[in-house]
Amino acid sequence: MKEFELKYGCNPNQKPAKIFMDSGADLPVEILNGRPGYINFLDALNSWQLVKELREATGLPASASFKHVSPAGAAVGLPLSEKLKRASFVDDIAGLDDSPIACAYARARGSDRMCSFGDWIALSDECDAVTARIIKREVSDGVIAPSYTPEALEILKAKRKGGYNVVKIDPGYIPGPQERKTVFGVTFEQGRNDYKNTPASLDNLVSANKNLPDNARRDLLVALITLKYTQSNSVCYAYDGTAIGVGAGQQSRIHCTRLAGSKADTWFLRQSERVLNLPFRPDLGRADRDNAIDGYINRNEEDVCADGVWERYFTEKPAPFTAEEQRAYLDTITGVSLGSDAFFPFSDNIERAYKSGVAYVAEPGGSVRDDAVISACDKYGMTLSFTGMRLFHH
Repeated sequence: MKEFELKYGCNPNQKPAKIFMDSGADLPVEILNGRPGYINFLDALNSWQLVKELREATGLPASASFKHVSPAGAAVGLPLSEKLKRASFVDDIAGLDDSPIACAYARARGSDRMCSFGDWIALSDECDAVTARIIKREVSDGVIAPSYTPEALEILKAKRKGGYNVVKIDPGYIPGPQERKTVFGVTFEQGRNDYKNTPASLDNLVSANKNLPDNARRDLLVALITLKYTQSNSVCYAYDGTAIGVGAGQQSRIHCTRLAGSKADTWFLRQSERVLNLPFRPDLGRADRDNAIDGYINRNEEDVCADGVWERYFTEKPAPFTAEEQRAYLDTITGVSLGSDAFFPFSDNIERAYKSGVAYVAEPGGSVRDDAVISACDKYGMTLSFTGMRLFHH
C-alpha cells in the first residue's frame, strides 16, 4: 500500500488527509480492520516505537496505552499480583498469567485507567487471544502490533460493531535518519532521535548512595523510554515494570512532577483494601467504576460518599478515605523510580518525589543547581543517575 486516505486530519475541517511515504515506497503498516484516523496513526507510530525500544532494552514484552500523542501508561510483561489484577479489573481474565504480552497491556491500561479511556494500544509482540479479550471489553480506538493470532484477530474484528481499528506493522521497518514536519508552511528537518536508553545509560551515579538494583534499573528504563515518546516537559514515575504516573506537556517541571506524582499515588491507593472492597452496584459499568474510584480517592468534582450521590455508585454508603488515612498508606510505599526528560532545575522536584516513595532518580543533569538536587537526593538516601541525554519530544 503506497498511501492511505484518512477521513480527515486532526479535526473534521482539515481535509484532505492521508499518510504516505515521501520515497514512494510501500507503507510499513497494513490495516487489517477499520479505518484509523490522523491522530490514531500519530498514536500508533509513536506508541510502536516506545514498545519496540522497551522490548529491546529490557528483553521483556511491552505494551503502551496512548492518548493524544502521549502515553497514559506503559509496561513490560511481568506477572500481576492479585491486588493489582483486581485494581486493574483483570482478575477474571482466564490465562492472564500465561501471557506476558497480556500482562503488559493489563499493566499499561491499569496504570491510569481514566486517561486510558479511548486509548490506542501498542504491543511489542504478537497479539494473542488473552490480550484481545482484555481489549475487547475496554473503550479503545485501535491497536498496533507486529502480528495477530487468528483467534485474536477474530475477536478484535468483532469489536465496535466491526469497526475497530487493527493495524499490523512490519517489525523490521527502520525509518531514514532524517525526519521532516511542516508547520505554517515552513518545513522543519532534523536527525531522527535514534538514541537508545540502555542499562549502561544509568551508570553515572552522582549521589552518595550508589545502590541501583536490577529491578530499579529496569524501572528507570521504563520511565526514560516512556518519556522519550511523551510530549515535553515530562516526568514519569515507574514501579514494578510499569509507568504508574506520567506528567506530560507541562511548562513547569515541578508541575510535571506533581501531576505524575498524584497519578502514581492514585495507582497505589487503588490497590488498598479500602478501595478494592468498595461496595459497587452490580450494574455499574467499568468506566463509571473508574470515575467513582478517582472521585473517592481524589475528592474531585463531586463527593461520591455524599447523601444523594453514593446511591448512584454503591450498594451502601462507604466511609470516606481521609487524607490522613491516605497519607499513612502512602508512607509505607518505597522503591519507586522517577525519570525526567530534562534536568531538574530545582530541588523541589525531589521533595515532591519523596512523598510518592521515590528511591531512584534518573535525569540528564547539567543544571546550574545540580548540587542542590544531589543534596536533596542525599538527604533522603535516594540513588541519582545523570544520564547526560535530554529526551524532549514534540
